[in-house]
Amino acid sequence: MDNGASSYRRFLDGDKSAFDEIIEEYRQPLTLFINRYVHDMWTSEDIAIDVFTHLIVHRHHYNFKVQLKTYLFMLGRSRALDHLRRKKKIVFTTLTEAETVETEDGPEVQLLRDERKKAVQAAVSTLPQDMQDAVHLVYFEELSYEDAAKIMKKNRKQIDNLLQRSKQKLRSILGEEGALL
Repeated sequence: MDNGASSYRRFLDGDKSAFDEIIEEYRQPLTLFINRYVHDMWTSEDIAIDVFTHLIVHRHHYNFKVQLKTYLFMLGRSRALDHLRRKKKIVFTTLTEAETVETEDGPEVQLLRDERKKAVQAAVSTLPQDMQDAVHLVYFEELSYEDAAKIMKKNRKQIDNLLQRSKQKLRSILGEEGALL
């Protein structure tokens, strides 16, 4: 699957199961991304459903020029900000907890890994909002700089600058451990 585009093409050709694949692939990351803005998981899920509904109703709005994931995140961000505007309240977001991956490592190794994740997440949460968003999109969602720029309505150079400044601040916050960033 080329980042959802082939599934969406199959859906457009009449394969209903292809849309199930899209939802399975992108529902959770999209919901968690939206939750960073609205801080309410129920509302985040509603907005994510709205984004997928938009994909069904407005079938030909997606033009395959960007990855499907990027398009969904752009819609999700836009809908989340619209929701916040309607509520007339500014919300500062924090990073969500990363899912714990079960490994064959012993409990000590897993504990150290979890401690490091928590320290990094705590440090990232102290960054300004734009830096948090850039770090989340590029490093946690593994989007390209160009896709992150489209989602954040910035250019590639601005994303690069945000990430460079983020790394510098994180190194100073995390100390020697931050040298690995």
